[in-house]
Amino acid sequence: MSDIRRREFMILLGAAAAAWPLAARAQQPDRVRRVGVLMGIADDFEGQARIAVFRQALQALGWSEGRNIQFIYRWSGGDVAHARQFAKELLDLRSDVILANSTPVAVAVRDTPRTTPTVFVQVSDPVTAGVVQSLARPGGNLTGFTNFEPSIASKWLELVKRVAPNITRVAYLFNPNTAPLLYARAVETAAPVLSIKPFAAGVHNADEMEGVIEQFAHASAGALLVLPDLFTATNRRSIIALAPSTACRRSIRPATSSQAAA
Repeated sequence: MSDIRRREFMILLGAAAAAWPLAARAQQPDRVRRVGVLMGIADDFEGQARIAVFRQALQALGWSEGRNIQFIYRWSGGDVAHARQFAKELLDLRSDVILANSTPVAVAVRDTPRTTPTVFVQVSDPVTAGVVQSLARPGGNLTGFTNFEPSIASKWLELVKRVAPNITRVAYLFNPNTAPLLYARAVETAAPVLSIKPFAAGVHNADEMEGVIEQFAHASAGALLVLPDLFTATNRRSIIALAPSTACRRSIRPATSSQAAA
């Protein structure tokens, strides 16, 4: 993980801890609070790095595991069905508060019948997703942070042109079930300005993903743009392995985005 991304995690998760309800912080230290942590990504090095920063930030605020706090972790690994299942589990386990990572996870918590206080991070468009009523007044039991800027899609396409000026086609890879649609819309808007024809490469599983990358590798003057979402983040190693092997059959390299999942 790069230093830049590590700092982003520290800011996001540290801020989530700082936003903890003041009333909860004022409780007696011998009262153990249950914190349900529902992660949209897999339980791997990157996921554990985010959790470590979150726990460190809480400890700095006086919340330490084994004394006044208990963590309950669930990892959906980019699977929307698992996110719904785990959201219910965390509520059944009587979590006092929930940390929800990513848009599908926050939506899963929102759709549960109970109103446990929830702080979300890395939700791309909380208003459009129906997670909050507005940015100024979230309403309900969910509040949190959003750090996404869809206009960056134009910069991704500019990088594609710099790497391979002859590019005229870009396939943008995403999972329709987990991807923030605002990125897809931004790509569709920005591409014609750069004389690039965009192609939506929606995939739902690893087999479909491999087939799409393989198919587009045979197209001339084409590049691959990987949109940030839970699915592509979870399958990043496979994408990294597939893209160079298919690109070597052509005279250009694909351009990909490795931004963390929404």
